[in-house]
Formats: sequence, structure tokens, C-alpha cells
Amino acid sequence: MKRDMAPKAKGGLKKLASCVGRYKTPSVLAALLVACEVVFEVFIPLIMAQIVNVGMSEELTDSFTFELALGDMHQPVFTLHNRISFIVVCGAIMVVMALISLACGVLSGKFAAVASTGFASNLRQKLFYKVENFSFANLDHFNTASLVTRLTTDVTNIQNSYMMIVRTLVRAPFMLIMALCMAISISPDLSIIFGITLPLLIIGLLVGLKVAFPRFERMLHKYDDMNESTQENLIGIRAVKAFVREDNEIKRFKKVSETVQKLQFSAEKIIVIAFPFMQLLIYACILFIILFGGRDIINSGNGIKNAAGLTLGDLMAFLSYVMQIMMSLMMVAMIFMTIVMSRASMDRIVEVLDEKIDIEDAPDAEDVLPADGSIDFDNVDFSYSRNSDVLNLENIDLHIKSGETIGIIGGTGSAKTTLVQLIPRLYDVLDGSVKVGGVDVRRYKIDNLRAAIGMVLQKNVLFSGTIKENLMWGNPNATQEEIEHAAKAAQAHDFIMSFPKGYDSDLSQGGVNVSGGQKQRLCIARALLKHPKIMILDDSTSAVDTATDAAIRSGLKKEFGDTTVIIIAQRITSVQDADRIIVMNNGRISAIGNHQQLLETSEIYRDVYTSQQKGRSDDDNEGGKQEWQR
Repeated sequence: MKRDMAPKAKGGLKKLASCVGRYKTPSVLAALLVACEVVFEVFIPLIMAQIVNVGMSEELTDSFTFELALGDMHQPVFTLHNRISFIVVCGAIMVVMALISLACGVLSGKFAAVASTGFASNLRQKLFYKVENFSFANLDHFNTASLVTRLTTDVTNIQNSYMMIVRTLVRAPFMLIMALCMAISISPDLSIIFGITLPLLIIGLLVGLKVAFPRFERMLHKYDDMNESTQENLIGIRAVKAFVREDNEIKRFKKVSETVQKLQFSAEKIIVIAFPFMQLLIYACILFIILFGGRDIINSGNGIKNAAGLTLGDLMAFLSYVMQIMMSLMMVAMIFMTIVMSRASMDRIVEVLDEKIDIEDAPDAEDVLPADGSIDFDNVDFSYSRNSDVLNLENIDLHIKSGETIGIIGGTGSAKTTLVQLIPRLYDVLDGSVKVGGVDVRRYKIDNLRAAIGMVLQKNVLFSGTIKENLMWGNPNATQEEIEHAAKAAQAHDFIMSFPKGYDSDLSQGGVNVSGGQKQRLCIARALLKHPKIMILDDSTSAVDTATDAAIRSGLKKEFGDTTVIIIAQRITSVQDADRIIVMNNGRISAIGNHQQLLETSEIYRDVYTSQQKGRSDDDNEGGKQEWQR
């Protein structure tokens, strides 16, 4: 991890800089205005020095001249013949400069806020767009909680750093340089004290950064674990309550939360230690300046001006510049501490942006829809790890005609789902080819290929909104008649109409206010609204009774007879009426045939059928016995 940090940070800055986009102008204006703010702020102590020198002067003179002193050179600016007038004019100039500095600071803050929030918005959009284009293989590299943390906490960290860069990172070094030049011009001898203090401050800052970075990085990884725990509990809250596991889950969350707290404290205690150390050096520096500068003024005899030309006003201005220099150093330290934390966030975000999407449109992909629903697997090998020595599918040779109904059955881990996921190109084959409509799926534009395929996955997902809005995911332009037609084919229309608002009834997040069987039927209806050439049902009727299951299959055959239907199921009854049934075993096709043929030729199919029929007979006998007893 550490080995790759430098190149990652370098490339990451370029990727993040591209997210500034149309907010370049506010960013530049924020930096220019903060520079103007510093210029006026730095000149105020010079005017204050002139007021002190004139106000405490005991010399009788007919005129008072305002001078800009740069080392041994004194440049007259204006002359007044009255002490009071001189002080009033200088005071008025200070007020005007302070107001201009304030206005520049306010405008700079406004433009910086616009630029940083716009930058964060662009970065979130870029991240979300990237995640939306991930293939299933890409999503296997990141857990959901980690992606949520990167889109929220990590982007916020970088947003704060960007605001500090366009304002504070301009203000602090610019003020440091200008104040240092002014201080040296007033008294080169006293400025030697900086030569001793600055290296100590810089060394302390660099050590703090080196120690803090890995701690912030570990803290952000633990944030992922905490978000993952929260997400799992929110999604599985019914299971938590059903098994009375609230106390256990509270303890689990408390443990990970305390770990985050400890890591955060471990990282931020570096800052807690660093800042008092820097303040100690700053106040020691001020103490020595007052000691040596004050002693020279007192030894000059009149307490106002010493032999070297240092006046009381000059000493006060010098001290003001010292404070500006030291505060600038404190700001620089704070900036770098923030950047340290955001650097860990930046690396995590760049990790997502750098993730190579392994399934994309080929440069010469055909912008056409599949001609029909025929499917051909030609000697297909597939591995999730992309390793030919560890194959999940091996030597699959399968040809399905358009409009055919195919059942797929097999034990857990036999790669039934893996097989059908290659059809819409959710994964790419390792060897061989998969064709739809006679064309290799890699030759289609992905959107066109998937538009022709309706797929109901094992995990049925519904979104917050109305039933109608969820169904229209299948076809945003569907009419009410088309929606009802699809719902009737999926045996969902009757239970939808039983709700008070029918199709306008609201679904909670994830569809938790409908049953598992109802959720499955809604997902089937949603897929049917696409009018797909190929319909894949991946164990998607497991939560409905056998009668409803049969009605769904009958509705599909009747209303969508020209659609190729692939049904993955655990129940023989769900596939026994299919044109052909594929028996999967350990990533291979064990047998193909209709129900009767497989009973005669496939031992695996026969064993499954016998065990299920025996279970049904036992259930029927038990039901009859209970009926007789009643």
C-alpha cells in the first residue's frame, strides 16, 4: 500500500482536478481576493507604527511625515503640519484598509464556498457514474458500505481541503512571505530569531504529517466497517427482531464504533500535541523579540528611538508581523493536517475512479437490437477469478431456439445462475462465445443487448415509490393498459388492486411492506414490461405456491409466446412443462432433455424428482390423516 502511495497521489490529483470544471473562475477569484485581503492586512501595522511614533514623540516640529521604511530606505508618502491631523488621517487610512480587507475576505469566502461545493458535486457525480457502469466483477471488489463512505465522508473531506487550498493555502504562504519581508525590512537583527524558530516548526510539522497519515487511513477503513454494520442492520431489521438479536447487534455496533473512536483519537492526538508545541515556539519567539528589542529601545536613552533606528512604533509593527508570520505557520500546519486526512480519502476515491471496468462496449460494437431470442453457448469456459485453472463453468455447449422455454435445475453451487448471467453480459466468458440472435454478445452495445433481455434475479429488489413507478422501470413510457397486462401475466394484478390505492400504492424502501411472493411477482411484471426477446427467471417463483407458479408460467406462454423463457428452479414442478430441461452439476451440463427423457436418462434429475415427489406424498398423507382425525 505504501509503495504505491506516491504515484497514486500524483495521478489522483490530476483526476480530481478535472472535477473543478466550470468552477475554475470562482476558484481563481477566491485566491485573488484572499491575496488582496493579505496585502491590505500586512500594510496596516506600518500605519500603526507611524501613529505610535508621532503620538509618543516629544519633539516639537512643524510637520509630520508618513514614511514607508524598507530597511535603511525611507520613502515619504505625505506630510501634515498638525499632530492631531496626522493621527486622524492615518487612523482613517487604517479603517479604510481594514474595510477593504474585510470585503475581500467575505467575497473570497463566498467564491471559495461556491467552488468547493461545486467541485464536491462534480466529484460525487463522477464517482456515482463510475459505480453505475461497474460490471458485477467490478462490484465484487468493493462492498456497498465502503462505496457509500467514499461518496459521503471521503468526498466531504476532500471538499473541505479544496476550500482550504483556494483560500487558506493561498493566504498563509502569501502572508508568511509578505510579513517576513516587512519584518526583515524593519529590523534584520531581530529577524535572526526567525532563523532559529522556523526550522524547528517545519521539522515538527513534517514529523506530525508522517505519523498522522497512516492513522487517518486506518480510521477511514474502520468507517467502512461501521457503515457496513449499520447497513446490514437496517436491511435485515426484521431478521434481527425475529431472532431477538437486538442486544447482540448493539454490542457489535458499539465495538466497531469504539474502534473508530480509538483510531480517530490516535490520529488527532498528533494534532493535539503539535499545536501546543508550535504555540510554545511562537510565544518563545515573541518573548525574545520583546526582550532584545525592548532592551535596545530602553538603552537608547529616551525610550523612543535607539542608535540603530528602531522606534517603539517599529517594535510594535515588528511584533504584529511576528504574530502574522506565526499565525500563518499555524494555518499552514492546520492545512497540511487536513490534507493528510483528505489524502487518505483521495486515495480511496481514486481507487474507485481507477477501477478498470472490464465490460464495456467494443469500439466497433453494433448499434442494433438482437434479431430474435435464440441463444448459443459455443464451448464456453468461465471463471470468476479469470483463472483457467479454477473454472466455474466448463465446456458449455448449448443451443436454444427463439421462443423456446428452457428449465435449468441443479444443486446449490452447480453454476445455474452463473450460466444465465453470461447471456446479458453481466460477466464475460473466459473462453468460447455466447451468442444472442446469432451475434456474439460482445458485438452488441451493452444497452441494446440488455434492453432485449428481461431478467429477474434471485434477490428481488424494489425501490421506494409507488407500485406503478417500480413497474415502469421496465418501460418508462408504458401505458396503464400495458402495465396491467404485464401485471396480469405475472399474477400480480389482483393483489395490487386489493391495496387501497391500487397501482398508486406506496412501497417502502426495498418493498418491505409486501410479502416475498408479491415482491417476486412485481419483479416479473416489471421485466415483462420491457417486452423482452429473452426472459430469465432465476429462482424467481420460489416464494409463491405451486398453483400461482403454474399460473405465471401459463400466463407467460399465453401472452408472451414468442419470448425465449429460461427458468431456474429448485422445484421440478416449475420446469417439468418446459420444452427442454438442463441439469447442471459442478459447472457442467450433466443432461438435457424433456421431463420424461430425463426421468429415464438422468440419475441426478430422477433422484431430485423422487425426493420431491416423496415429500409431496408425505405431506398429502399427513394432511389426509389430520383430516380423518378431524
